[in-house]
This record gives sequence, structure tokens and C-alpha cells, in this order.
Amino acid sequence: MQKIQSAEKAKGGSLYISDNEKRDIIKYLEAGKPLPEKYRFLLFKDDREVELVWNGKTNEVTNVVLPFQVIEQIDEPREGKEFGDGGTLFDTSGKQITGWTNKLIWGDNKLILSSLKNGPLRKEIEAQGGLKLIYIDPPFDVGADFSMDITIGDDDEGENFTKKPSVIEEIAYRDTWGKGADSFISMIYERLKIMYDLLAEDASIYVHCDWRVNGYMRLILDEVFGKDNFQNEIVWQRFGAHNDGKKYGVVTDTIFYYSKSSSRIYNQQTEPYTEEYIKERFTMQDPDGRRFYPNVMTGKGSGPARIFRGVLLTPSKGRHWTYTQDGIDELEKQNRIYYTKEGTPCLKQYLDEYLGRPVQNLWSDIFMTKSGSELLGYPTQKPEELLTRIIKTSTNEGDLVADFFCGSGTTLAVSEKLGRKWVGSDLGKFGIHTSRKRLIGVQRELKKQGKDFRAFEILNVGKYERESFLGTNDNLRAEEKIKQAERKERDFINLILSAYKAEPVESFINVVGKKRDRLVAIGPINLPVSSKFIQEIVAECREKGLSKIDVLGFDYEMGMNFEEYKDDGIDVAFKIIPREVFDKRAVERGQVNFYDVAYINVKPITQGRGNIKELSIELTDFSVFYNQDTGAIDEELKGGRSKVIVENGQVIKVTKDKDTDIVSREILTKKWSDWIDYWAVDYDFANRKEIIKVLEGDVEKEVWTGDYIFDNEWQSFRTKKNRNLEFVSAPKELQKGEYKVAVKVVDIFGNDTTRVIDVKI
Repeated sequence: MQKIQSAEKAKGGSLYISDNEKRDIIKYLEAGKPLPEKYRFLLFKDDREVELVWNGKTNEVTNVVLPFQVIEQIDEPREGKEFGDGGTLFDTSGKQITGWTNKLIWGDNKLILSSLKNGPLRKEIEAQGGLKLIYIDPPFDVGADFSMDITIGDDDEGENFTKKPSVIEEIAYRDTWGKGADSFISMIYERLKIMYDLLAEDASIYVHCDWRVNGYMRLILDEVFGKDNFQNEIVWQRFGAHNDGKKYGVVTDTIFYYSKSSSRIYNQQTEPYTEEYIKERFTMQDPDGRRFYPNVMTGKGSGPARIFRGVLLTPSKGRHWTYTQDGIDELEKQNRIYYTKEGTPCLKQYLDEYLGRPVQNLWSDIFMTKSGSELLGYPTQKPEELLTRIIKTSTNEGDLVADFFCGSGTTLAVSEKLGRKWVGSDLGKFGIHTSRKRLIGVQRELKKQGKDFRAFEILNVGKYERESFLGTNDNLRAEEKIKQAERKERDFINLILSAYKAEPVESFINVVGKKRDRLVAIGPINLPVSSKFIQEIVAECREKGLSKIDVLGFDYEMGMNFEEYKDDGIDVAFKIIPREVFDKRAVERGQVNFYDVAYINVKPITQGRGNIKELSIELTDFSVFYNQDTGAIDEELKGGRSKVIVENGQVIKVTKDKDTDIVSREILTKKWSDWIDYWAVDYDFANRKEIIKVLEGDVEKEVWTGDYIFDNEWQSFRTKKNRNLEFVSAPKELQKGEYKVAVKVVDIFGNDTTRVIDVKI
């Protein structure tokens, strides 16, 4: 009854419900059951005419603040045999713009958005004038196949195989967002609410969707941004035709355009006139051949006055524009008047003064990219022309643009080309890698054209996201906090063991589990597995008479030499813990795949005399140990068919003969370099410390994490157009001294491995 009285008070008076209804409400509340829908509108004040309601709807949003971990910085698009022109670091063909560094962030965009909104990076964004535009194209087609076709080797005509999405992408696309409308709406609603708070007052958002969710999306956006801030429902005709024998062919997508407020940026775009329109409209010519159409000097208009070519035009009765004689005389001097046979003055509207007609909300002049260097094979890739129109319309040069489902990086690439700053994020590691290559390509192209470019950095919330898993309640007493921390650490170990399909064991110091005949050790959640930790494990195994152990870690200390443990008398296998272990659904289904640490071999090459020498790095070997689709492939494969699988680090084409059912296997990865998609060198890795900004109360502090940022000084990578790799880096001049050189290799699955070596010059 107290709750009902509180609701009455909130409503400013009595509720229009009977005593019987009040008794029913009390029964529901006492039984802990949800109230029937009709009571929600009776009990709680809500002035909205229309509202979208779904199971589990809440106005609460994630407010976690995690520091961003800077993984890599790319501030100079160097390629070829030298740095810049003639060995100089910067040349006159385009330069690095100082100030804001663009951000490419890997991870869950809910955590990323929350950390951007509530964390120290918010000040950086506001210092740039705020976030002016968000474009998102969320994966609304939950039944789609998000696999990627990957070409193997150096040959443009090389064999392709299909890389499946990671488990975390699979779960996000199909399970988290794919349990009907409720799950998708809940996901996008929370993210849109945080995006709204991130946008500047004169900013806009464009949300791309199709027939599956556009009805829901309009209501969600109305609720978050307000229906008064709805600007357009843009219908994009992406195909010319699509045949469907049972219904009208679907050839369009929907893009909803909303503003944060009425003071939005809007730069009207135009599209070319058609030849038919030009012939019909611009029928007259001046003696010099300039085409124009005669616009009668009196026509419908609005507003108090307008100016054309310095001449003031005023409206007369009936809201018609009237030119004064003085105005006509002035326009005659400018050769802007044409008189009809009847002597009626007309204004010359020249064709060459018009870029085209204003773009309307039906976009039928932009089609899906089907070929060319722009096409990257990404399943949801949109044409650059589409993003060019959106970015030009709703931002000005130097403004900040964001895409939190960036995929292959189209929004980011177009923003860079148009002189905008950008922030992009994606859940898929392969998408981040695809974007990295694409953006380096944009940097290189801008440099060749003599245009300036910006550095970008790759970030994630990786170890800080994992740290939050072990976070304790600050309101607890010290003793209780210790107990809670111990319990969470046990839960963490049990979670990893469960995902690895291992059993827990006790009475060891570093060994925590057992899987068949191998023991298991797990590295720390928030730190790389160190050489010291491995040495302690090996010592314990030797003391206990153990010979086989698997070491599981999220990261490994850069510079660790895994080879040295092979000849130590103990079989140590190093495994990577994938991020999806924190998704209970993936663990319960046994879908979490741990993979072996990849191995990199490199050789430093020094040349020259005196105090300054040139250092190059040669990549000499690389090996991985992946598996994909290695089940009962021989039995499942139909006669006359073939399938590409990954087995123990080899890509293999399995073919079953149509007549004999004999299965043959062809190894497609002919050499170790076939596994490499990209590699880069940092010649002085210890030169750039990773400094993060953290909030302690209301005070912002800079803290060194103990790690270093990989400074991408040189890189070579494969593209759709060019499959070749260089295996010796460009030389860099270095003074005498000792250097830590970092080499990063990204394989064809998008996973990266870094090795640090000591080099003495």
C-alpha cells in the first residue's frame, strides 16, 4: 500500500484505480510477480505517447571506467627501402599532423563507450570540439554468416579458405543479439543511450539497418534522441534489382538520421542532374554557349527577404517575390536578365553554377562496391561513397567522427581522406586488423598526394577488463575484502580450468589443474606470463618429478625465448587464453579454443662504420598451431566435394573423389610465410612508455603501466591487390648503443605475436 501511495504522490493526486485493483496490485507485489502491463501506466508518470517495451527493459546503463591500453602507434606510413625521401624522416610530400591521435579500439563497445563517456579520454574529445557525428551499422542480420574468405600465399590466384568468426563474435552476433527482437533491442538501446551522452550539442547520428529491425529502431531512436530530433529516414537503394519469386525483391536499406539538438551541423549535398533533366530544364544559351533556364522574376517564396547576387528581393502580396526596377537594372548590368517575347523579365539560372540538385532522402545513385581496391571481402562492408555523403553533410573539416561497429574501417578511412578526426571500435580482432592495414594504406596514399595525415593508435581495455573480473567491493571491511578477492581468484581459476576442460588439483604451488596426462598452470589475470613465473613452474615440476605441463596465459612477456624451455627436460606447452573465457555460454558449450603461442625467428642486420650504423631486421621463420574444422571431415564430406581445414598449423584442402570416395589431402600452406599477413618493426621498443590516465577520486593522474607502446616504424603487409611481402625491413640509422627491437607478426587469422630481441650497435 505504501508503494501505491508513493505512486499517487508522484502522479500529483489520486490514482484512477479501484480498491479491488489496489488489492490485486498488493498481491502481485507480495508474491514477487511482475505487474500486468495496464498498471505500469496507471502507477507511474509517463508522458510519452508511444513507447517500445520489451522484456528486461531498464534505463540503467553501464558506467564502468576502464583505462585504455595503448597497444600500438602508427605515426608514419613508411614503406619501401628508405624512411621518407632520401633517408629523411619527413619529406615535403605530406606530413604528420600534431595534436589529436586517432583511436582504433578493440573490444566490447559497451565497455568502450562507457569508458569514453566517464573516463579521462572524455576531456580529450571535448578539447577537439566534441564528437560531431556517429555512424553505426550494427550487425542486425543475426542469421548472416560472418566468416571471411582468406587468400593463402603470394599468388593473386591463390587458394582461398574460410576463416570462421571467433567464438566471442559468434556468441555476440547470434546469441546475445539473436534471441529474437528483445535481445537486439536491449543491446542497441543501452549503447545508443551512452552514444547520446557522448555527442556534442550540434552533433548527429546515422543508424544503418534493414527491414529486419527498422521498425524497432525508429521507436528506440525516438525514445533516446526525442522525436523532435528525428531528421530523416533515408532509403538507400543498394542494388538495381533482386529477384524473389515469392515477394517483391528487397533492394533497399534504411538509414535513420537524428540530431542531438536543433543546432545540428548540416551542409547540403547535391547530386548531378540527369541528362534528361538538363535538356528539359536548361533550354537556353548565351552567345558564349553557357546554358541557362529563364526563371520568371515573380515566383513563390518565403521569409521576409532574400538576396541574389547582391540584389535585395522582397516579397509582395500572396508571398510572391517581386524585384524592384532598381533590382532588375542592377541584374541587367550583371547580364542576369532574359526577356520573354511578352517582355517579362526572367532571371538567368546558369547550369555551370549548380553542382546539381539537393540530395533527397532516396539515395539511388550509390551502389554496393563489387570490385576494385576498395573491396576488402568484409561481409558487411559499405561503399566509401555512402560514408562520404554522410560525413560531408554532418561535419566540417577537423571535426571528430566515430563508428563503434567499424568492421573493415570504411567510416574511418573516409574520415581520414576528408580531413576529419576519428574514433573507431569493433568486437572482432580481424576487423581491427583489416582496418589497420586499410588506414596505413590511406596514410601512404595521402602522403604521396602531398596531403597531411594523422597518426592513429590501437587500443583495448584488455587487461583492465580482466582486472574488473577480480574487483572487490570498496565498501567492505579490509578482512572481508581479502576474503572476497580470494573467492574471486578461485572462481577465475575454476572458470579457466572449466573452459580448458581440465580438473582442479591441490597441493601444488603453481600447478592448479590436470588435463589427461598433462598438468596445468595459469598465469595472472592482469599481467603477462613472465620468465620468472615459468622458471618457478619448471623448478616445481622438476622437484615433484613431473614432465608435462601446459602454461595458460592471456599475454606473455615480450622478449621471452620459448625455445630455451624445450631442452630443459620438461615438456612445456604455452597456450593463449582467449577473451571469450569470460562468456559463460561459450564455456558451457565447450566452444572456447585455446591455441599455442606462435613462434617468430628474426635476424638483425647491421651495416656501416663509425658511431652511426644502419639496422635492418630479417624475418626468418614463423609458425602457428591452429585447428579449425578437424572433426570427422572424411566421413562428412560428400563425393566430388572438397573443403579447406586447418590442422596443427597447416591449411589443408581435403577432397573426396566422386567415383571412388577416396580422400586426398593437399597442404596449401607451402611455406612458413604463407601464414603471415602483416609484420612490422619497432627499432627502439623501450623508447616509448605506456602512460595511462586514471581518476583517483576527482584527481586525474598519469601512471606508467610498466609496459611499452609498439611504435610501428616500418611495415609490410599483403593486400587484395598485392600479395607480396618483404622479409627484410628498411634500414634505420642508429647511434652506437644497446636496443630492444620489437617485431610484430599478424597471421592470416588476425592474431598478433610480438617478439623482442636485444641488439647491440
